[in-house]
This record gives sequence, structure tokens and C-alpha cells, in this order.
Amino acid sequence: MLDSTVRKLIDPPLNALGRNLAARGVTADGVTLAGLAIGLFAGVLIAVGWPFLALFPLLASRIADGLDGAVARASRTTDFGGYLDIASDFLFYGAIPFAFVLMDPAQNGVAGAFLLLSFYFNGTSFLGYAILAEKRDMQTSAQGIKSLYFSNGLLEGTETIVFFVLLCIFPASFAMLAWIFGALCFATATLRLIAARRVFTMKEDQ
Repeated sequence: MLDSTVRKLIDPPLNALGRNLAARGVTADGVTLAGLAIGLFAGVLIAVGWPFLALFPLLASRIADGLDGAVARASRTTDFGGYLDIASDFLFYGAIPFAFVLMDPAQNGVAGAFLLLSFYFNGTSFLGYAILAEKRDMQTSAQGIKSLYFSNGLLEGTETIVFFVLLCIFPASFAMLAWIFGALCFATATLRLIAARRVFTMKEDQ
């Protein structure tokens, strides 16, 4: 919901930095993998009981997630780069809730499982929509120039990052926050399914 607004703020500095890194020979895939490694390190810190310290690598990994696209646009974009980016994103988004479950399985286990279930459903609705949009040559740049079609929704990347930050600041509230966010993920995926039925049925009738 907030991604398109945030992109207008962060794209100019990211694009400038991306051009600088590309000129120095840094590759977009290298930035993607570095961001993933930093994000997984944040997960390790959470799992061993240091969620507040995890804030710093967590946010750094999300900066890298935006920066890899800027480097690609300044050098060379590839389909594999887009594929690697989305696969890395999904691994990161699953690793953080899993880390909170590992930190306190008794308190966080059920809520964490529900949250991951909601991520699974929401991610499937997102990727399925992107596949059909590509099949029908649909395009959008509302969330920036992407390799995949990014359908908007109630919850997007910005909201998820804010949610992870709240978890790191208030780890004792993980269960409550996970139930709330998971329910909103289910709502997002359901609304996307309804939109897909309208959009793709309409296009088949034309």
C-alpha cells in the first residue's frame, strides 16, 4: 500500500548510488546476494536472543534489496537477476519469523506458524498474479521498474519491513503482532484473488 509512495522518496538516492557502484564494477547479483547474507545474519541474531541488534543488519539488507535494482539499471538488467532477487526476498521474509520461533518456540511457535502460512498464501497469490500478468503483457512501474509485475495490495514490502522492525523492538509482543499481521496477509491475498478474477476474466472476454 505504501510502496509506490516510498519508491518516489528512495529511488533518486538509490539510483545515484547504483550508478556509482556500477561504475566501480559492482554487479547487481552481487548486491542481491550480499543483502541476503546480511538479512540472514539478522535472523541469526534474533534466533540467539538479540533482536534489537538485528535491526541494523535487517535494515541494511533492505537497503541492498533496493540497491541491486539501481545497479542493474545502471549496468545491465537480466531475467536471472530479477529471479534471484525475488527468491532472495522470499527467503529473507521467511527467515525472520522463523528466527523468532527459534528464539522462543514455546511462546512464538503457533503464531509464527500462522504467520508463515499467511506469507505462503500471500506470496503465491502475488507470484501467480505476476505470471498471468506477464502472459498478457501487462506492465506497471508503480513500485519501480521490476522484472516481475508487482500487483499492489493492502500489505507490501514497506509494511512488512515496518512489521519486522516492530518485532525487533518489541520481541515480547511477537505472538500478538504475528496474529494481526498474518490476518492482514490473508486479507491482502484474498483481495488480490478477487482482483485477479475481475482483471483476468475481463481480459479473456475481450
